[in-house]
Amino acid sequence: MAKEQSFDVVSQVDLQEVDNAVQQASKEISQRYDLKDSGAAITLDKSASTVTVSAPADFVAKQVIDVLGTKLVRRGVDLKALSWGTPEAASGGATRVSANIVNGIEADLARRINKEIREQKLKVKVQIEGDKLRVFSPKRDELQEVIAFLKDRDYGIPLQFTNYR
Repeated sequence: MAKEQSFDVVSQVDLQEVDNAVQQASKEISQRYDLKDSGAAITLDKSASTVTVSAPADFVAKQVIDVLGTKLVRRGVDLKALSWGTPEAASGGATRVSANIVNGIEADLARRINKEIREQKLKVKVQIEGDKLRVFSPKRDELQEVIAFLKDRDYGIPLQFTNYR
């Protein structure tokens, strides 16, 4: 019997890189001419994995989100890792927008990915393990086909492929 090869499909975000991007964006907001005294701010809550942007107007909030987005991309964080909520009114006519940082693959999405891999009719086994998927096969070529298939699909979250053995 041939030894089985495997890899993990995960969705993880380095919170330290997000923290660095938030600090860089905050610094740029305090120095940029059009945003300097606007009262806009970005906060990161690592324990709840949320980023909150507060600004005096919706337009300013969108500008701050764009600045944060450029800093995140430069730090190597995929923008799909943040799921932005709807703008909500804050005190004094200000606007607050929160984003959850996606960490891990939800059970429903994991089942959907599992089903789509099985529909490819490849000789692989997929096992859901908490917030990740493990894919097994005796042939590395089939594992690479699964990786290529998953890279072509858009699931709304960034996927990484780890533990390739």
